[in-house]
Amino acid sequence: MLQRGFKQMVAEANAVVEVISVEDGLALVGDDDVIFIDVRETVERGQSGGIPGSVHVPRGFLEFRVDPDSPMYDKAVDGGKRLVLYCASGGRSALAAKTLLDMGFANVCHLGGGFGAWRQAGGQVELD
Repeated sequence: MLQRGFKQMVAEANAVVEVISVEDGLALVGDDDVIFIDVRETVERGQSGGIPGSVHVPRGFLEFRVDPDSPMYDKAVDGGKRLVLYCASGGRSALAAKTLLDMGFANVCHLGGGFGAWRQAGGQVELD
């Protein structure tokens, strides 16, 4: 039996990570001080698109893509800006945002309800 399952881990992450509403997220699109980071898998993004201008960093590569010491570092992830993470429904982005906080990123939040809520609210979608 697991000592800590995914539900507990997501709840723990949500207790320390700022969760923003879709409405707040919609207002941030186009803000030069904000980077939306899509932590879904490549196939998910390919099937449904993403938030316009978002950077795709699959959850499994997150630590490697955000660390300047990593050979996989992605300069598009600017830790000096507000990082808004999202996934399909909000679980993976909560865990990913907590990971970034643990790594020392300060201005991190995630989109409550994820990309599903974004689409439901009529948010713009960009296909790769």
